Amino acid sequence: MGWKLSSQKLGFFLVTFGFIWGMMLLHFTIQQRTQHESSSMLREQILDLSKRYIKALAEENQNVVDGPYVGTMTAYDLKKTLAVLLDNIVQRLGRLESKVDTLLFNGTGGNSTNTTITVGPIPGNTEKVNVADLINGAQEQCELPPMDGFPHCEGKVKWMKDMWQSDSCYGSYGVDGSTCSFFIYLSEVENWCPRLPWRAKNPNEDSDQMEKSEIRTGLEELYRMMSKREEFRWMMLRIKRMADAWMGAIRSLAEKQNLVKHKRKKILVHLGLLTKESGFKIAENAFSGGPLGELVQWSDLITTLYLLGHDVRISASLAELKEIMRKVVGNKSGCPTKGDKVVELIYIDIVGLAQFKKTLGPSWVHYQCMLRVLDSFGTEPEFNHAQYAQSKGHKTPWGKWNLNPQQFNTMFPHTPDNSFLGFVVEQHLNASDIKHIDDIKRQNQSLVYGKVANFWKNKKKYLDIIQTYTEVHGTVHGTSTAHLPSYVKNHGILSGRDLQFLLRETKLFVGLSFPYEGPAPLEAIANGCTFLNPKFNPPKSSKNTDFFKGKPTLRELTSQHPYAEVYIGKPHVWTVDIEDPVEVEKAIKAILSQKIEPYLPYEFTCEGMLQRVNAFIGNQDFCHGQVMWPPLSALQVKVTEPGKSCKQACQEKQLICEPSFFQHLNMDKDLLRYGIECQTVESTNDNVVPAYDEGRKHCVFQGDLLLFSCAGAHPNLKRICPCRDYMKGQVALCQGCL
Repeated sequence: MGWKLSSQKLGFFLVTFGFIWGMMLLHFTIQQRTQHESSSMLREQILDLSKRYIKALAEENQNVVDGPYVGTMTAYDLKKTLAVLLDNIVQRLGRLESKVDTLLFNGTGGNSTNTTITVGPIPGNTEKVNVADLINGAQEQCELPPMDGFPHCEGKVKWMKDMWQSDSCYGSYGVDGSTCSFFIYLSEVENWCPRLPWRAKNPNEDSDQMEKSEIRTGLEELYRMMSKREEFRWMMLRIKRMADAWMGAIRSLAEKQNLVKHKRKKILVHLGLLTKESGFKIAENAFSGGPLGELVQWSDLITTLYLLGHDVRISASLAELKEIMRKVVGNKSGCPTKGDKVVELIYIDIVGLAQFKKTLGPSWVHYQCMLRVLDSFGTEPEFNHAQYAQSKGHKTPWGKWNLNPQQFNTMFPHTPDNSFLGFVVEQHLNASDIKHIDDIKRQNQSLVYGKVANFWKNKKKYLDIIQTYTEVHGTVHGTSTAHLPSYVKNHGILSGRDLQFLLRETKLFVGLSFPYEGPAPLEAIANGCTFLNPKFNPPKSSKNTDFFKGKPTLRELTSQHPYAEVYIGKPHVWTVDIEDPVEVEKAIKAILSQKIEPYLPYEFTCEGMLQRVNAFIGNQDFCHGQVMWPPLSALQVKVTEPGKSCKQACQEKQLICEPSFFQHLNMDKDLLRYGIECQTVESTNDNVVPAYDEGRKHCVFQGDLLLFSCAGAHPNLKRICPCRDYMKGQVALCQGCL
């Protein structure tokens, strides 16, 4: 077999060889002394020698856990070989003992070699070891642990049972067709199942955890990294403008909580929207009034990852992506590559997602769980689940990725099924500006939110009311101002600094219904303006608004800025029906009659983003079966009325729907803890379950874990909803999440 015997294995072999040799000597001795000693004395000698062998064997192997799957030092193949020898010895001892008894009984041993003896089963041991089966691959039984908290484990084991021979690489990881080997592979290589309790830990795992993240308090290396690419110029300028704020934030957060308890991770940032292949030319248009929301978020994310001490690599081309992932590009195997991990976390956008999948080929499946997809408007579970989306007739180019919905990272916390990544509201004023900021007096003026002239179309009646009480200003770029009323003072495109000075002397920031959910209202509120937020009745969604058609969400916007409406509110935000002159006039009078202080939610500050992303990186884990974050202690169960979503039900109680808790409400024994009795149950693949028929005490559970959703309402059943509290100003985190 080509063994390289360790001292343990050699000792094991020598002791066993000694035992066999001893048996041969004993056989000879017995033949000489059978007429002089009783059967009981001979049996005692045999047992004594056996005990000495077992003791020696135990001492030699006291640090080796027994079994075929416990590690590389078990000498299991050697044990198989010795099993044949020992089986033969057991048979010979049986015949020998029987022969001794016969000789003693007859008083002679003259023709003993010609006597035929039938050996019956050994008393008290009715199961005979089948050595042939052992040699042919029969495995020792292993006791499987409970699978609680690993909802995918059972399905993965079933798949392995049918498919483990489909790729030779499974064998290279020790998979041999047994349930035990499936469990070890799925718990230690792909991490879908709980680790078998008797398995020794891989020493590399502990050393892997040793490298802790250390915060950085300078940005020079990041500047060098980003200055190599022209596409990063706008983002780098933003980072430099905000450098002082970032430095103050990382130091402040480090004083409040431990930022080095998490492992330093290898993080890939791939900006698909900036690649030449995307055709978007976002970087080229960034300095001429093009859309900047995505670049704002990417700038802030990259800075956050860098300051938290992680190993960050940035890609904005397919060539760079292939170079970073070169170890796995071209790997045709269905198994993960062995050796060092290329990356451990991947931040990417929807465009980059398609590029990444095509580049990696079959290896894509082993990096899916590491993905974090920047997705401004969010992707709801029924669009993410490819088969379900197909069955519903959803025609969208953006969905059908079959990721955990929480892997999608949004600009605002509008879709609880996704994770709220956010961004930072920039404070453009420098230290010398701030010294004089108190000298700026609020004027009786308003600033309209809309830099494109077309946004102003059909809004004159609404603006006329505002003009009655305030001087109206605008920042419309371009030469076309056809839709602007004549009384508007248009400043054109302003620098960030000049815009903030304008906001500091303005009382009212006026929404025009579009653009939806932009960062500008938060910037205005942070400078002391009150935001007049247009209400939508009926709410806008993909069902009635062209802008949302094709987007992977059925979310309904109740106003131009739902976050400002729900999480900020009065006195900083007034949500009004702009088609109702009486309501608009009443709001303006109330706003102008009071002094409003600047306000910026903590989650949109540098420190707030650092805290949130640090918590996500340290706790969100989609590569292992058991996801126990947020802590289960935060769970609050609410039951809706038919026709209401879990998002609504939790929000009405000033709570957040937490999708990671759904798995703890998906069995009748789970619901019984919360006073919900299921006399009958069924399972279905639908995004509006688990749900409950109170009259019949009938429970409907989720059959597909990717379809757990806070969105969607069941027309006839009450939805069972997992809610949690949240930190004030940091809705992504529960009060016990840090």
